[in-house]
Amino acid sequence: MALEQLSDVVQRCQALSNDSYATEDHDVFTIAGRSCIEEGNSAQVLSIVLDEKNQDMVRCMGWNLLPPLIPVLLKKEDKNLPQCLAIFNHLMQTCRPKELLIGLLEQLEQDDPDTIAESLHLLLSPLQKVLLCLGSRKPSSLGMTLSSVLDQVAKLPLPLTKEQEEDDVFSLCRCCADLIDFVRPFVNEARQNLLTTKTHGKNIDTMTTKQNEMEDELRTELLKFCMKTLSHPLLEVQLRDPDTLPVSPLRMFATDILETLRAIGESLPSLVYQPLLRRKQVPGFLEEEVRYPKESLASLAHLVFVHHLAADTFPSVFSPVFSLRCTMEHILLLLSRTEDCRIQKGLELYEKSLVRVEDSSLPADLLEIKTFLTVPQNLVKVMTMCPRHDLRTRGLKVFQLSIDKFNTEAKYRFFQYMLKTSRHSGVEGYIIKNIKNQIDIALQPGNSNTWFEGVHLLPLLRKVLSLPDGPETDLLQYLDRIMESLNLLRYLVIRDKVTENQTGIWTELYKIEDAFMKPLRVGINMSRAHYERELHTTMEAKKKKAKEEESVLSVSVGDEKLPNMTSESQIQALHSALHTFDMIESVLVRIEELVQVKDDP
Repeated sequence: MALEQLSDVVQRCQALSNDSYATEDHDVFTIAGRSCIEEGNSAQVLSIVLDEKNQDMVRCMGWNLLPPLIPVLLKKEDKNLPQCLAIFNHLMQTCRPKELLIGLLEQLEQDDPDTIAESLHLLLSPLQKVLLCLGSRKPSSLGMTLSSVLDQVAKLPLPLTKEQEEDDVFSLCRCCADLIDFVRPFVNEARQNLLTTKTHGKNIDTMTTKQNEMEDELRTELLKFCMKTLSHPLLEVQLRDPDTLPVSPLRMFATDILETLRAIGESLPSLVYQPLLRRKQVPGFLEEEVRYPKESLASLAHLVFVHHLAADTFPSVFSPVFSLRCTMEHILLLLSRTEDCRIQKGLELYEKSLVRVEDSSLPADLLEIKTFLTVPQNLVKVMTMCPRHDLRTRGLKVFQLSIDKFNTEAKYRFFQYMLKTSRHSGVEGYIIKNIKNQIDIALQPGNSNTWFEGVHLLPLLRKVLSLPDGPETDLLQYLDRIMESLNLLRYLVIRDKVTENQTGIWTELYKIEDAFMKPLRVGINMSRAHYERELHTTMEAKKKKAKEEESVLSVSVGDEKLPNMTSESQIQALHSALHTFDMIESVLVRIEELVQVKDDP
């Protein structure tokens, strides 16, 4: 039935002039032709398509036959594959590029990852040929095609291990290689246009305004493509170094993307250092924030500074401190994200940027730059809230590395800022431990400095040796801070002689006793009494229910309700708290004893 309908419409259309076919003719040709292919009559359809008398009709309507052809070509095992492939190739040669582009893009849309990879491999080459046949519409059509292709690539799973990349289990590497082959002629065209422009200059004698606009649009579309690939997949995947994976398809893809940027006239140093070297207005169709997405530039910085791709394009005159200042914007962006891959790359980029800087060299005026304060805040979030232990550990390592790079004054001001803004006892304890280390260095012979001794040190000590809420401070919540504060005070009392008083601790001691030691003693007594009462209540409740099956208790300590747990677990937790108060008190008592000894003649 379908074959008869197709034959009838073909005979009718043979008598008509080109482009005078009725809508009904289009509909019948499309429905009948597709049905014939689906029913296995591809040989008859091929005969009709190749008939010289039908070429005008094929040129106008043949692209409608693409939908049933593509599934056959993807399967590769269909008995009608040779005929379908011949039909497909003839349509590519005969049909108008505009209609072919629409038809091919419609067939590009897939959902299954395996089908996506095969579909891209099959269709990218025909799409490339179609686009190369377009005139002034080529740049915009290229942009539309690349957007559709990247949407498909985004559906593919990412290789997580070296073996997955080597074996290309998700076909992402194959798609990336196909993608580079696809854009190559357009990149070469853009490169040649730039060379011509540099040779002759843009003037009325060599180029028309319309041609200028088309070349700018071509570069703009290629730039958009590069920016999108930098964001995905390159920001999502973990590239392997040559020592780990000598031949890395994803590393090669990243290298090709950076080379494409250079080919279309983009300066990689300018892109990486864009936060400091604000770019001038550039010709094109996009505003700067859209033209150069911040996340894509952060990915580019990571490729350059961590993986050293295209490093030879960066002038050696840029100092490590200048490079650090430029990358801080990128680091801030990556560390502000919640995705593990972005956090990891932010940590890697920060670490690589810091390693090149000499220890104790960063001046205090850098702290007037917002990112030098906000990046540590984001690092703290990583250290305290990130679910992955390895990222928390690495965050702490990079945090300490950043402290080591500051000079003495910068360390002092950084510690002040962190103690003022931090709301985490563990972080405050870590800062106090660093303060102790800096005081120890200052007290070494020949290392005297004005920031961790005497008049400058005292305001810092007052901030450290205090309780956030006085005697009512939650000692368990602030345990890390309190213990490090006590350790610092004990160190100062032991290390700094009364007769020398380099740190000023002995003239300040009476204030410290009133603001810190006495309130802490009261807080310990209050907390111990409260927890002893809770322990007694819990043990009594356990005795009453000894004959019943193990029960679940809910106990409140202070204003907070502790998680439901068995009576044994609850008793154990309360004993642990009481042990903690004993530990705090033992250090406090030792300090009081040391002070008494020093005070006695």
